[in-house]
Amino acid sequence: MNHTYQGSCLCHQITFVVNGFNERAANCHCTMCQKFHGAAFGTLVGVSGLKWLSGVELIKDFTALNGTTRSFCKECGSSLGFRVKDASIEEIELAIALFNYDIPVVIDAQIYTNYRANWSTLQSDIPAFCEGRVL
Repeated sequence: MNHTYQGSCLCHQITFVVNGFNERAANCHCTMCQKFHGAAFGTLVGVSGLKWLSGVELIKDFTALNGTTRSFCKECGSSLGFRVKDASIEEIELAIALFNYDIPVVIDAQIYTNYRANWSTLQSDIPAFCEGRVL
């Protein structure tokens, strides 16, 4: 049985559909995710079968000094996701909150916790890593 999962930015001008998710998804506490999402952490997930349905021309990229790219909607400012250096827009890890309905994703790690905001607490039931995930 094939499922698709739709999502959008806040203004609904950027819309997309995916047909699957990476098995691993983490709450990232790095300072770039904090600033990009305006929150204690960002929660992103790799996807498969990504198809942009509308608004691709509204996607704006910011490339950090380390070469990673964060994409957002230039109309409403919604954080769309993260890409490693030199990755295409189709390889984006999407912000999990963009999806319109429940998705079959379980957060299995908390990463870059050395940079956790002092007013944020970690979840005791999810493994935490001081830097990136240890494989």
